[in-house]
Amino acid sequence: MSQESLKAALQNTIAAVQNNAAAARLVFKAQTSLQEDVRCSAKVRDFPSMLVDEPPELGGGDAAMNPVELVLVALGTCQEIMYAAYASVLGIQLDEVKINVKGYLDLRGLFAMDESIPAGYQKITYETSIKSPADPATIQKLIAMAEGHCPLLDTLKRPIHVDGLVPLNVQRLEMPVSEAA
Repeated sequence: MSQESLKAALQNTIAAVQNNAAAARLVFKAQTSLQEDVRCSAKVRDFPSMLVDEPPELGGGDAAMNPVELVLVALGTCQEIMYAAYASVLGIQLDEVKINVKGYLDLRGLFAMDESIPAGYQKITYETSIKSPADPATIQKLIAMAEGHCPLLDTLKRPIHVDGLVPLNVQRLEMPVSEAA
């Protein structure tokens, strides 16, 4: 898709939302299934299933990325998409956008060895490399727009409500998994 095609697609979607507020509310879905050991499959829309696995030191066969790596991939690619989207709408030429993302996790939390240590990431850092003929002030505006409106960056920075249920043999258990971060 060219920058002009991307711009047209985004402008059409913006116009649709302006004309109908209900068009702004989306629900994204994923279905996952434990396959064998710690290897899982993930299905989204009509795409082929994706494999998710762990490295050997975490009991996996190292056949695919693990879930915490997928979070890093999601953050980096979401930001790159936002850079491309805003650059197209603002008419800014981007020659390259690359993001290196690192997540810092302490296995003592994952393995329930120390309840004071969270099971998930304690810190995530990223470095965005941009190549563009645009002037620094224009790129600063682009950075503010892309990072200020990146759904994954927002999701990771802002506490969100997460609900879950765990049925056992199709019967609902009395212990809902709920977290208001």
